[in-house]
Amino acid sequence: MLSFSYISNKFERRRKVAKSKNRQPNKSSLEANSETLMPIKNTDSAERIKDKLAKQAKTLTGITTMDAFQNQLSRLGYGQSNLTEGAEYPVTRMGFNYTMFNSMYRSSWLVRKIVDVVPSDMLKNWIKIKSELEPDKLKKIDKAIRQTKTKAKLQEAMQWGRLFGGAAALMLIDGDEDSLEEELDYDDVNVGTYKGLLVFDRWSGIQPSIDMITDINDPDFGLPLYYNIHTVTSKNDDSTVNTTQITSVLKVHHSRILRFPGRQLPYWERQFEMYWGESEVEIAYEEIKKRDNTSANIASLVFLANIRVLKMDDLGQLLSSSNQKSKENLYNVLEAQNQLMSNMGIYVMDKDDDFDTKQYSFGGLSDIYESFMLDVAGACEMPVSKLFGRNPSGFNSTGEGDLKQYYETIENKQMAYLAPVLDKLLPVICMSELGAIPDDFDWEFNPVMTVDNSDLADLGSKYTTSVMEVFTAGVINKATALKELKQQSEITGMWSNITDSDVKEAEEEPDVSGEDMSDIQKEISEEGEDEGKDKKEDKTESPDDKSETKKATWRDSLMGVFK
Repeated sequence: MLSFSYISNKFERRRKVAKSKNRQPNKSSLEANSETLMPIKNTDSAERIKDKLAKQAKTLTGITTMDAFQNQLSRLGYGQSNLTEGAEYPVTRMGFNYTMFNSMYRSSWLVRKIVDVVPSDMLKNWIKIKSELEPDKLKKIDKAIRQTKTKAKLQEAMQWGRLFGGAAALMLIDGDEDSLEEELDYDDVNVGTYKGLLVFDRWSGIQPSIDMITDINDPDFGLPLYYNIHTVTSKNDDSTVNTTQITSVLKVHHSRILRFPGRQLPYWERQFEMYWGESEVEIAYEEIKKRDNTSANIASLVFLANIRVLKMDDLGQLLSSSNQKSKENLYNVLEAQNQLMSNMGIYVMDKDDDFDTKQYSFGGLSDIYESFMLDVAGACEMPVSKLFGRNPSGFNSTGEGDLKQYYETIENKQMAYLAPVLDKLLPVICMSELGAIPDDFDWEFNPVMTVDNSDLADLGSKYTTSVMEVFTAGVINKATALKELKQQSEITGMWSNITDSDVKEAEEEPDVSGEDMSDIQKEISEEGEDEGKDKKEDKTESPDDKSETKKATWRDSLMGVFK
Protein backbone atom coordinates (compact mmCIF):
# COMPACT_ATOMS: atom_id res chain seq x y z
CA MET A 1 0.00 0.00 0.00
CA LEU A 2 1.47 3.35 -1.00
CA SER A 3 1.90 5.94 1.70
CA PHE A 4 0.56 9.44 1.46
CA SER A 5 4.08 10.89 1.61
CA TYR A 6 5.11 8.82 -1.39
CA ILE A 7 2.15 10.10 -3.42
CA SER A 8 2.83 13.68 -2.36
CA ASN A 9 6.51 13.46 -3.34
CA LYS A 10 5.55 11.99 -6.70
CA PHE A 11 3.11 14.80 -7.45
CA GLU A 12 5.70 17.34 -6.30
CA ARG A 13 8.23 15.97 -8.79
CA ARG A 14 5.60 16.09 -11.57
CA ARG A 15 4.77 19.65 -10.63
CA LYS A 16 8.42 20.72 -10.90
CA VAL A 17 8.79 19.02 -14.27
CA ALA A 18 5.62 20.70 -15.56
CA LYS A 19 6.79 24.04 -14.23
CA SER A 20 10.15 23.70 -15.97
CA LYS A 21 8.44 22.87 -19.25
CA ASN A 22 5.86 25.66 -19.02
CA ARG A 23 7.91 28.42 -17.42
CA GLN A 24 7.41 31.94 -18.66
CA PRO A 25 9.77 33.09 -21.41
CA ASN A 26 12.92 34.76 -20.21
CA LYS A 27 14.17 38.15 -21.22
CA SER A 28 16.12 36.85 -24.17
CA SER A 29 13.10 35.05 -25.62
CA LEU A 30 10.98 38.18 -25.23
CA GLU A 31 13.63 40.18 -27.02
CA ALA A 32 13.66 37.59 -29.81
CA ASN A 33 9.85 37.73 -30.05
CA SER A 34 9.89 41.51 -30.23
CA GLU A 35 11.17 41.22 -33.77
CA THR A 36 8.02 39.33 -34.76
CA LEU A 37 5.71 41.76 -32.91
CA MET A 38 6.59 44.73 -35.06
CA PRO A 39 3.66 47.15 -35.55
CA ILE A 40 2.08 47.55 -38.95
CA LYS A 41 3.04 50.79 -40.72
CA ASN A 42 1.19 52.86 -43.27
CA THR A 43 3.96 52.27 -45.78
CA ASP A 44 3.74 48.47 -45.57
CA SER A 45 2.44 46.64 -48.61
CA ALA A 46 -0.46 44.19 -48.45
CA GLU A 47 1.95 41.22 -48.58
CA ARG A 48 4.07 42.74 -45.81
CA ILE A 49 0.98 43.27 -43.61
CA LYS A 50 -0.16 39.69 -44.15
CA ASP A 51 3.30 38.37 -43.30
CA LYS A 52 3.49 40.42 -40.09
CA LEU A 53 0.04 39.24 -38.95
CA ALA A 54 1.03 35.61 -39.49
CA LYS A 55 4.24 36.03 -37.44
CA GLN A 56 2.39 37.83 -34.66
CA ALA A 57 -0.24 35.11 -34.40
CA LYS A 58 2.43 32.40 -34.28
CA THR A 59 4.44 34.20 -31.58
CA LEU A 60 1.47 35.00 -29.33
CA THR A 61 0.19 31.43 -29.60
CA GLY A 62 3.52 30.05 -28.36
CA ILE A 63 3.62 32.16 -25.18
CA THR A 64 2.01 30.30 -22.25
CA THR A 65 1.75 31.01 -18.54
CA MET A 66 0.98 28.94 -15.44
CA ASP A 67 -0.87 31.55 -13.37
CA ALA A 68 -4.07 29.53 -13.05
CA PHE A 69 -5.94 27.35 -10.54
CA GLN A 70 -4.82 23.71 -10.35
CA ASN A 71 -5.62 20.74 -8.11
CA GLN A 72 -3.77 17.61 -9.19
CA LEU A 73 -5.24 15.22 -6.61
CA SER A 74 -8.80 15.92 -7.76
CA ARG A 75 -7.77 16.51 -11.39
CA LEU A 76 -9.26 19.97 -11.45
CA GLY A 77 -7.96 23.17 -12.99
CA TYR A 78 -5.60 24.11 -15.77
CA GLY A 79 -3.89 21.30 -17.68
CA GLN A 80 -5.56 18.47 -15.77
CA SER A 81 -7.05 15.38 -17.37
CA ASN A 82 -10.79 16.04 -17.22
CA LEU A 83 -13.65 16.72 -19.61
CA THR A 84 -13.68 20.45 -18.94
CA GLU A 85 -10.05 20.91 -19.96
CA GLY A 86 -10.79 19.11 -23.21
CA ALA A 87 -12.69 22.16 -24.48
CA GLU A 88 -10.90 24.62 -26.77
CA TYR A 89 -11.72 27.94 -28.41
CA PRO A 90 -9.98 27.96 -31.77
CA VAL A 91 -9.82 31.12 -33.88
CA THR A 92 -12.44 30.55 -36.60
CA ARG A 93 -12.60 33.90 -38.44
CA MET A 94 -15.70 33.17 -40.46
CA GLY A 95 -15.97 36.72 -41.79
CA PHE A 96 -14.50 35.77 -45.17
CA ASN A 97 -17.19 33.15 -45.84
CA TYR A 98 -19.45 35.38 -47.91
CA THR A 99 -21.33 32.46 -49.46
CA MET A 100 -22.34 30.98 -46.12
CA PHE A 101 -23.60 34.29 -44.70
CA ASN A 102 -25.53 34.98 -47.88
CA SER A 103 -27.12 31.50 -47.84
CA MET A 104 -28.06 31.76 -44.16
CA TYR A 105 -29.69 35.15 -44.70
CA ARG A 106 -31.72 33.86 -47.63
CA SER A 107 -32.85 30.56 -46.10
CA SER A 108 -33.10 31.11 -42.32
CA TRP A 109 -35.86 33.28 -40.90
CA LEU A 110 -33.99 33.43 -37.61
CA VAL A 111 -30.83 34.85 -39.20
CA ARG A 112 -32.93 37.38 -41.11
CA LYS A 113 -34.53 38.61 -37.90
CA ILE A 114 -31.15 38.83 -36.16
CA VAL A 115 -29.89 41.03 -38.99
CA ASP A 116 -32.98 43.13 -39.73
CA VAL A 117 -34.75 43.86 -36.43
CA VAL A 118 -32.10 45.97 -34.70
CA PRO A 119 -31.55 48.44 -37.62
CA SER A 120 -35.30 48.82 -37.95
CA ASP A 121 -35.68 49.69 -34.25
CA MET A 122 -32.72 52.07 -34.39
CA LEU A 123 -34.39 54.10 -37.14
CA LYS A 124 -38.01 53.57 -36.10
CA ASN A 125 -38.60 56.89 -34.33
CA TRP A 126 -35.87 58.74 -36.23
CA ILE A 127 -34.42 62.01 -34.89
CA LYS A 128 -35.48 65.48 -33.81
CA ILE A 129 -33.60 68.54 -35.06
CA LYS A 130 -32.82 70.97 -32.23
CA SER A 131 -32.65 74.35 -33.89
CA GLU A 132 -34.65 77.55 -34.13
CA LEU A 133 -35.36 76.90 -37.79
CA GLU A 134 -38.72 77.84 -39.22
CA PRO A 135 -41.17 74.96 -39.69
CA ASP A 136 -41.04 75.26 -43.48
CA LYS A 137 -37.26 74.76 -43.48
CA LEU A 138 -37.58 71.71 -41.26
CA LYS A 139 -40.14 70.35 -43.68
CA LYS A 140 -37.69 70.85 -46.55
CA ILE A 141 -35.10 68.75 -44.74
CA ASP A 142 -37.66 66.02 -44.00
CA LYS A 143 -38.82 66.07 -47.61
CA ALA A 144 -35.28 65.64 -48.92
CA ILE A 145 -34.71 62.69 -46.60
CA ARG A 146 -37.99 61.13 -47.74
CA GLN A 147 -37.50 61.71 -51.47
CA THR A 148 -33.93 60.37 -51.50
CA LYS A 149 -34.99 57.36 -49.36
CA THR A 150 -32.15 58.15 -46.98
CA LYS A 151 -33.69 56.25 -44.05
CA ALA A 152 -34.18 53.13 -46.16
CA LYS A 153 -30.58 53.32 -47.39
CA LEU A 154 -29.28 53.75 -43.85
CA GLN A 155 -31.24 50.70 -42.76
CA GLU A 156 -29.92 48.69 -45.69
CA ALA A 157 -26.33 49.65 -44.90
CA MET A 158 -26.74 48.69 -41.24
CA GLN A 159 -28.25 45.35 -42.26
CA TRP A 160 -25.28 44.46 -44.48
CA GLY A 161 -22.92 45.68 -41.78
CA ARG A 162 -24.51 43.29 -39.28
CA LEU A 163 -24.61 40.40 -41.77
CA PHE A 164 -21.13 40.64 -43.30
CA GLY A 165 -19.32 42.54 -40.56
CA GLY A 166 -19.01 45.77 -42.52
CA ALA A 167 -20.68 48.02 -45.06
CA ALA A 168 -20.35 51.58 -46.36
CA ALA A 169 -22.39 54.21 -48.17
CA LEU A 170 -21.19 56.88 -50.58
CA MET A 171 -22.90 60.26 -50.29
CA LEU A 172 -24.10 61.13 -53.80
CA ILE A 173 -23.57 64.84 -54.49
CA ASP A 174 -24.36 66.04 -57.97
CA GLY A 175 -21.35 67.66 -59.62
CA ASP A 176 -18.67 65.99 -57.46
CA GLU A 177 -18.02 63.08 -59.82
CA ASP A 178 -14.54 64.36 -60.69
CA SER A 179 -13.51 65.36 -57.15
CA LEU A 180 -14.23 62.21 -55.14
CA GLU A 181 -10.58 61.92 -54.18
CA GLU A 182 -10.65 65.33 -52.52
CA GLU A 183 -11.86 66.04 -49.01
CA LEU A 184 -15.52 67.05 -48.83
CA ASP A 185 -16.00 70.76 -48.13
CA TYR A 186 -19.50 71.66 -46.96
CA ASP A 187 -19.20 75.09 -48.59
CA ASP A 188 -18.87 73.37 -51.98
CA VAL A 189 -22.23 71.59 -51.63
CA ASN A 190 -24.68 73.53 -53.77
CA VAL A 191 -28.42 73.75 -53.23
CA GLY A 192 -30.33 70.70 -54.45
CA THR A 193 -27.24 68.57 -55.13
CA TYR A 194 -27.72 65.86 -52.48
CA LYS A 195 -29.12 62.80 -54.29
CA GLY A 196 -29.03 60.08 -51.62
CA LEU A 197 -26.72 57.21 -50.66
CA LEU A 198 -25.09 54.40 -52.62
CA VAL A 199 -24.69 51.35 -50.36
CA PHE A 200 -21.96 48.69 -50.57
CA ASP A 201 -21.30 45.73 -48.36
CA ARG A 202 -17.66 44.93 -47.65
CA TRP A 203 -17.52 42.28 -50.40
CA SER A 204 -19.41 44.13 -53.14
CA GLY A 205 -17.23 46.82 -54.59
CA ILE A 206 -15.54 48.77 -51.79
CA GLN A 207 -12.10 48.22 -50.28
CA PRO A 208 -10.24 50.34 -47.69
CA SER A 209 -6.81 51.62 -48.65
CA ILE A 210 -3.67 51.02 -46.62
CA ASP A 211 -3.23 54.77 -46.02
CA MET A 212 -4.35 55.73 -42.52
CA ILE A 213 -5.77 58.97 -41.10
CA THR A 214 -3.04 60.56 -38.98
CA ASP A 215 -4.83 63.78 -37.98
CA ILE A 216 -5.91 63.39 -34.35
CA ASN A 217 -8.56 66.11 -34.83
CA ASP A 218 -10.35 63.96 -37.40
CA PRO A 219 -13.24 61.91 -35.89
CA ASP A 220 -12.09 58.99 -38.09
CA PHE A 221 -8.53 59.06 -36.75
CA GLY A 222 -6.84 55.67 -37.14
CA LEU A 223 -9.13 54.50 -39.95
CA PRO A 224 -8.41 54.24 -43.69
CA LEU A 225 -7.88 57.56 -45.48
CA TYR A 226 -9.29 56.43 -48.84
CA TYR A 227 -11.66 53.79 -50.14
CA ASN A 228 -11.41 52.15 -53.55
CA ILE A 229 -14.80 51.63 -55.18
CA HIS A 230 -14.92 49.19 -58.09
CA THR A 231 -17.52 49.99 -60.74
CA VAL A 232 -18.59 48.06 -63.82
CA THR A 233 -20.13 49.84 -66.81
CA SER A 234 -21.52 48.26 -69.97
CA LYS A 235 -20.74 49.58 -73.43
CA ASN A 236 -22.54 48.49 -76.57
CA ASP A 237 -20.47 47.99 -79.71
CA ASP A 238 -22.25 49.56 -82.72
CA SER A 239 -20.64 47.15 -85.16
CA THR A 240 -21.68 44.03 -83.24
CA VAL A 241 -24.40 42.95 -80.86
CA ASN A 242 -21.89 42.23 -78.12
CA THR A 243 -21.76 44.24 -74.89
CA THR A 244 -18.41 45.14 -73.41
CA GLN A 245 -18.04 45.55 -69.65
CA ILE A 246 -15.53 48.11 -68.46
CA THR A 247 -14.22 47.89 -64.89
CA SER A 248 -12.87 51.01 -63.23
CA VAL A 249 -11.67 51.91 -59.74
CA LEU A 250 -12.66 55.17 -58.03
CA LYS A 251 -10.51 56.50 -55.20
CA VAL A 252 -12.83 58.19 -52.69
CA HIS A 253 -11.86 60.32 -49.70
CA HIS A 254 -13.11 59.04 -46.35
CA SER A 255 -15.06 62.26 -45.69
CA ARG A 256 -17.51 61.19 -48.41
CA ILE A 257 -17.98 57.67 -46.99
CA LEU A 258 -20.34 56.58 -44.21
CA ARG A 259 -19.02 53.52 -42.37
CA PHE A 260 -21.21 50.76 -40.88
CA PRO A 261 -18.85 48.29 -39.18
CA GLY A 262 -19.94 45.16 -37.35
CA ARG A 263 -19.12 44.25 -33.77
CA GLN A 264 -15.93 45.75 -32.43
CA LEU A 265 -12.77 43.62 -32.49
CA PRO A 266 -9.33 43.92 -30.86
CA TYR A 267 -6.67 45.87 -32.71
CA TRP A 268 -4.94 42.98 -34.47
CA GLU A 269 -8.19 41.31 -35.43
CA ARG A 270 -9.56 44.60 -36.74
CA GLN A 271 -6.50 44.93 -38.96
CA PHE A 272 -6.99 41.36 -40.16
CA GLU A 273 -10.59 42.25 -41.11
CA MET A 274 -9.37 45.31 -43.05
CA TYR A 275 -10.72 47.68 -40.38
CA TRP A 276 -14.25 46.30 -40.53
CA GLY A 277 -15.92 44.40 -37.68
CA GLU A 278 -17.39 41.02 -36.84
CA SER A 279 -20.65 39.68 -38.22
CA GLU A 280 -23.58 39.29 -35.84
CA VAL A 281 -24.23 35.91 -37.42
CA GLU A 282 -20.70 34.76 -36.63
CA ILE A 283 -21.21 35.59 -32.95
CA ALA A 284 -24.43 33.56 -32.72
CA TYR A 285 -23.40 30.88 -35.25
CA GLU A 286 -22.89 28.01 -32.78
CA GLU A 287 -26.08 28.81 -30.88
CA ILE A 288 -28.06 28.99 -34.12
CA LYS A 289 -26.76 25.57 -35.12
CA LYS A 290 -27.78 24.10 -31.77
CA ARG A 291 -31.26 25.58 -32.01
CA ASP A 292 -31.79 24.46 -35.63
CA ASN A 293 -30.60 20.92 -34.87
CA THR A 294 -32.83 20.73 -31.81
CA SER A 295 -35.83 21.97 -33.77
CA ALA A 296 -35.21 19.47 -36.58
CA ASN A 297 -34.84 16.58 -34.12
CA ILE A 298 -38.05 17.50 -32.31
CA ALA A 299 -39.85 17.65 -35.66
CA SER A 300 -38.53 14.18 -36.58
CA LEU A 301 -39.78 12.77 -33.28
CA VAL A 302 -43.33 13.62 -34.30
CA PHE A 303 -43.20 10.80 -36.84
CA LEU A 304 -42.27 8.41 -34.02
CA ALA A 305 -45.06 9.53 -31.71
CA ASN A 306 -47.01 6.30 -32.33
CA ILE A 307 -44.99 3.18 -33.26
CA ARG A 308 -46.89 0.07 -34.29
CA VAL A 309 -45.38 -3.27 -33.24
CA LEU A 310 -46.31 -6.65 -34.75
CA LYS A 311 -45.20 -9.69 -32.83
CA MET A 312 -44.95 -12.82 -35.01
CA ASP A 313 -44.29 -16.36 -33.88
CA ASP A 314 -41.12 -17.93 -35.29
CA LEU A 315 -40.10 -14.67 -36.99
CA GLY A 316 -36.46 -15.23 -36.21
CA GLN A 317 -36.45 -18.65 -37.79
CA LEU A 318 -38.21 -17.34 -40.86
CA LEU A 319 -35.67 -14.51 -41.37
CA SER A 320 -32.73 -16.83 -40.86
CA SER A 321 -34.09 -19.32 -43.34
CA SER A 322 -32.25 -19.80 -46.58
CA ASN A 323 -35.49 -19.83 -48.52
CA GLN A 324 -35.46 -16.51 -50.34
CA LYS A 325 -39.02 -16.95 -51.57
CA SER A 326 -40.35 -17.15 -48.00
CA LYS A 327 -38.58 -13.91 -47.07
CA GLU A 328 -40.02 -12.10 -50.07
CA ASN A 329 -43.51 -13.30 -49.19
CA LEU A 330 -43.09 -12.02 -45.64
CA TYR A 331 -41.93 -8.62 -46.87
CA ASN A 332 -44.84 -8.37 -49.30
CA VAL A 333 -47.38 -9.23 -46.61
CA LEU A 334 -45.98 -6.64 -44.18
CA GLU A 335 -45.84 -3.97 -46.85
CA ALA A 336 -49.42 -4.64 -47.93
CA GLN A 337 -50.69 -4.50 -44.35
CA ASN A 338 -48.78 -1.30 -43.68
CA GLN A 339 -50.26 0.41 -46.76
CA LEU A 340 -53.83 -0.74 -46.08
CA MET A 341 -53.77 0.17 -42.39
CA SER A 342 -56.05 3.08 -41.50
CA ASN A 343 -58.58 4.11 -38.88
CA MET A 344 -61.35 2.39 -40.88
CA GLY A 345 -59.34 -0.68 -41.95
CA ILE A 346 -58.71 -4.08 -40.41
CA TYR A 347 -55.52 -5.89 -39.49
CA VAL A 348 -55.20 -9.61 -40.19
CA MET A 349 -52.76 -11.75 -38.21
CA ASP A 350 -52.27 -15.30 -37.01
CA LYS A 351 -53.85 -16.37 -33.73
CA ASP A 352 -50.43 -16.71 -32.13
CA ASP A 353 -49.32 -13.26 -33.31
CA ASP A 354 -49.81 -10.02 -31.40
CA PHE A 355 -50.18 -6.33 -32.29
CA ASP A 356 -49.28 -3.43 -30.04
CA THR A 357 -48.54 0.33 -30.19
CA LYS A 358 -45.83 2.29 -28.41
CA GLN A 359 -46.39 6.00 -27.80
CA TYR A 360 -43.49 8.45 -27.36
CA SER A 361 -43.62 10.96 -24.53
CA PHE A 362 -42.55 14.51 -25.42
CA GLY A 363 -42.20 15.65 -21.83
CA GLY A 364 -39.27 17.98 -21.19
CA LEU A 365 -38.57 18.77 -24.84
CA SER A 366 -40.17 22.21 -24.61
CA ASP A 367 -37.86 23.17 -21.73
CA ILE A 368 -34.81 22.03 -23.69
CA TYR A 369 -35.93 23.94 -26.78
CA GLU A 370 -36.62 27.11 -24.79
CA SER A 371 -33.14 26.95 -23.24
CA PHE A 372 -31.62 27.00 -26.73
CA MET A 373 -33.88 29.92 -27.62
CA LEU A 374 -32.56 31.82 -24.61
CA ASP A 375 -28.96 31.15 -25.69
CA VAL A 376 -29.62 32.50 -29.18
CA ALA A 377 -31.39 35.57 -27.79
CA GLY A 378 -28.52 36.24 -25.40
CA ALA A 379 -25.94 36.01 -28.18
CA CYS A 380 -27.96 38.49 -30.27
CA GLU A 381 -28.66 40.91 -27.39
CA MET A 382 -32.39 40.59 -27.99
CA PRO A 383 -35.25 39.33 -25.78
CA VAL A 384 -37.01 36.11 -26.74
CA SER A 385 -40.29 37.97 -27.23
CA LYS A 386 -38.64 40.24 -29.82
CA LEU A 387 -36.57 37.61 -31.62
CA PHE A 388 -39.02 34.70 -31.70
CA GLY A 389 -42.29 36.65 -31.43
CA ARG A 390 -43.40 34.77 -28.31
CA ASN A 391 -45.27 36.20 -25.36
CA PRO A 392 -43.39 36.01 -22.07
CA SER A 393 -44.30 33.00 -19.93
CA GLY A 394 -44.55 32.77 -16.18
CA PHE A 395 -46.78 34.08 -13.42
CA ASN A 396 -47.32 37.86 -13.69
CA SER A 397 -44.74 38.05 -16.48
CA THR A 398 -45.32 41.00 -18.82
CA GLY A 399 -41.94 41.23 -20.56
CA GLU A 400 -41.67 44.97 -19.89
CA GLY A 401 -38.36 44.53 -18.11
CA ASP A 402 -36.86 42.63 -21.05
CA LEU A 403 -38.09 45.23 -23.54
CA LYS A 404 -36.77 48.08 -21.41
CA GLN A 405 -33.35 46.46 -21.28
CA TYR A 406 -33.48 45.82 -25.04
CA TYR A 407 -34.38 49.44 -25.81
CA GLU A 408 -31.51 50.62 -23.63
CA THR A 409 -29.24 48.43 -25.76
CA ILE A 410 -30.73 50.00 -28.90
CA GLU A 411 -30.02 53.49 -27.55
CA ASN A 412 -26.40 52.53 -26.87
CA LYS A 413 -26.05 51.17 -30.41
CA GLN A 414 -27.54 54.38 -31.80
CA MET A 415 -24.89 56.47 -30.10
CA ALA A 416 -22.05 54.08 -31.00
CA TYR A 417 -22.88 53.23 -34.63
CA LEU A 418 -25.53 55.62 -35.99
CA ALA A 419 -24.67 58.97 -34.38
CA PRO A 420 -21.26 59.34 -36.15
CA VAL A 421 -22.97 58.64 -39.47
CA LEU A 422 -25.65 61.29 -38.95
CA ASP A 423 -23.09 63.84 -37.75
CA LYS A 424 -21.45 63.53 -41.15
CA LEU A 425 -24.63 63.26 -43.25
CA LEU A 426 -27.02 65.89 -41.83
CA PRO A 427 -24.78 68.93 -42.55
CA VAL A 428 -24.63 67.85 -46.21
CA ILE A 429 -28.43 67.69 -46.35
CA CYS A 430 -28.69 71.14 -44.71
CA MET A 431 -26.33 72.65 -47.26
CA SER A 432 -28.25 71.02 -50.09
CA GLU A 433 -31.68 72.17 -48.90
CA LEU A 434 -31.03 75.43 -47.02
CA GLY A 435 -27.78 76.63 -48.53
CA ALA A 436 -26.18 76.94 -45.09
CA ILE A 437 -25.76 75.13 -41.79
CA PRO A 438 -27.52 76.97 -38.93
CA ASP A 439 -25.23 78.10 -36.13
CA ASP A 440 -27.40 76.40 -33.50
CA PHE A 441 -27.88 73.24 -35.55
CA ASP A 442 -28.01 70.10 -33.45
CA TRP A 443 -30.09 66.94 -33.27
CA GLU A 444 -30.98 64.09 -30.95
CA PHE A 445 -32.62 60.70 -31.19
CA ASN A 446 -36.27 60.42 -30.36
CA PRO A 447 -37.05 57.94 -27.56
CA VAL A 448 -37.03 54.38 -28.84
CA MET A 449 -39.63 53.14 -26.39
CA THR A 450 -43.07 54.66 -26.92
CA VAL A 451 -45.33 55.46 -23.97
CA ASP A 452 -49.06 54.73 -23.88
CA ASN A 453 -51.36 57.73 -24.43
CA SER A 454 -53.03 57.31 -21.04
CA ASP A 455 -49.65 57.23 -19.31
CA LEU A 456 -48.62 60.35 -21.23
CA ALA A 457 -51.81 62.13 -20.15
CA ASP A 458 -51.20 61.24 -16.49
CA LEU A 459 -47.59 62.35 -16.75
CA GLY A 460 -48.56 65.64 -18.39
CA SER A 461 -51.18 66.30 -15.73
CA LYS A 462 -48.66 65.74 -12.94
CA TYR A 463 -46.11 68.02 -14.59
CA THR A 464 -48.68 70.78 -15.12
CA THR A 465 -49.96 70.52 -11.56
CA SER A 466 -46.43 70.78 -10.19
CA VAL A 467 -45.68 73.90 -12.22
CA MET A 468 -48.97 75.57 -11.25
CA GLU A 469 -48.42 74.87 -7.57
CA VAL A 470 -45.00 76.51 -7.64
CA PHE A 471 -46.31 79.36 -9.77
CA THR A 472 -49.30 79.94 -7.47
CA ALA A 473 -47.01 80.00 -4.44
CA GLY A 474 -45.11 82.86 -6.07
CA VAL A 475 -41.82 80.98 -6.26
CA ILE A 476 -41.53 81.47 -10.02
CA ASN A 477 -42.99 84.05 -12.37
CA LYS A 478 -45.17 83.52 -15.41
CA ALA A 479 -42.30 83.51 -17.90
CA THR A 480 -40.50 80.74 -16.01
CA ALA A 481 -43.72 78.74 -15.77
CA LEU A 482 -44.24 78.99 -19.52
CA LYS A 483 -40.67 77.87 -20.15
CA GLU A 484 -41.16 74.85 -17.90
CA LEU A 485 -44.36 73.87 -19.66
CA LYS A 486 -42.81 74.30 -23.09
CA GLN A 487 -39.84 72.16 -22.08
CA GLN A 488 -42.17 69.38 -20.92
CA SER A 489 -43.85 69.32 -24.34
CA GLU A 490 -40.87 67.34 -25.64
CA ILE A 491 -41.83 64.48 -23.34
CA THR A 492 -45.60 64.68 -22.95
CA GLY A 493 -46.61 66.43 -26.18
CA MET A 494 -48.67 68.98 -24.20
CA TRP A 495 -48.18 72.78 -24.25
CA SER A 496 -46.35 72.57 -27.56
CA ASN A 497 -48.07 75.73 -28.84
CA ILE A 498 -46.33 78.01 -26.34
CA THR A 499 -44.12 80.24 -28.48
CA ASP A 500 -41.10 82.37 -27.71
CA SER A 501 -43.22 85.48 -28.15
CA ASP A 502 -45.54 84.30 -25.36
CA VAL A 503 -42.56 83.92 -23.06
CA LYS A 504 -41.24 87.34 -24.06
CA GLU A 505 -44.58 89.02 -23.33
CA ALA A 506 -44.70 87.32 -19.94
CA GLU A 507 -41.23 88.62 -19.11
CA GLU A 508 -42.37 92.20 -19.80
CA GLU A 509 -45.35 91.90 -17.45
CA PRO A 510 -44.89 92.93 -13.78
CA ASP A 511 -44.29 90.30 -11.13
CA VAL A 512 -47.01 89.45 -8.62
CA SER A 513 -46.48 88.61 -4.97
CA GLY A 514 -47.39 85.30 -3.39
CA GLU A 515 -50.50 86.70 -1.67
CA ASP A 516 -51.76 88.19 -4.91
CA MET A 517 -51.16 84.87 -6.66
CA SER A 518 -53.29 83.07 -4.06
CA ASP A 519 -56.08 85.60 -4.51
CA ILE A 520 -55.89 85.25 -8.30
CA GLN A 521 -56.01 81.47 -8.08
CA LYS A 522 -59.01 81.69 -5.77
CA GLU A 523 -60.81 83.99 -8.20
CA ILE A 524 -60.04 81.60 -11.08
CA SER A 525 -61.58 78.72 -9.11
CA GLU A 526 -64.68 80.78 -8.27
CA GLU A 527 -65.14 81.80 -11.89
CA GLY A 528 -64.80 78.17 -12.93
CA GLU A 529 -67.55 77.14 -10.50
CA ASP A 530 -69.87 79.88 -11.75
CA GLU A 531 -69.32 78.89 -15.39
CA GLY A 532 -72.50 77.78 -17.15
CA LYS A 533 -74.83 80.06 -15.25
CA ASP A 534 -76.88 82.57 -17.20
CA LYS A 535 -75.90 85.48 -15.03
CA LYS A 536 -72.64 86.20 -13.36
CA GLU A 537 -71.95 88.63 -10.64
CA ASP A 538 -70.54 91.83 -12.05
CA LYS A 539 -67.17 92.64 -10.68
CA THR A 540 -65.95 96.22 -10.80
CA GLU A 541 -62.57 97.52 -10.11
CA SER A 542 -61.17 100.89 -9.38
CA PRO A 543 -58.84 102.16 -12.13
CA ASP A 544 -56.75 103.88 -9.47
CA ASP A 545 -56.05 100.64 -7.61
CA LYS A 546 -52.79 99.42 -9.19
CA SER A 547 -52.76 96.20 -7.17
CA GLU A 548 -56.22 95.20 -8.39
CA THR A 549 -55.24 96.08 -11.97
CA LYS A 550 -52.22 93.78 -11.78
CA LYS A 551 -54.42 91.03 -10.38
CA ALA A 552 -56.91 91.40 -13.23
CA THR A 553 -54.14 91.33 -15.82
CA TRP A 554 -52.57 88.22 -14.34
CA ARG A 555 -55.98 86.59 -13.91
CA ASP A 556 -56.83 87.05 -17.56
CA SER A 557 -53.44 85.72 -18.62
CA LEU A 558 -53.72 82.70 -16.37
CA MET A 559 -57.23 81.94 -17.54
CA GLY A 560 -55.95 81.91 -21.11
CA VAL A 561 -52.90 79.76 -20.43
CA PHE A 562 -53.75 77.36 -17.62
CA LYS A 563 -57.50 76.95 -17.77
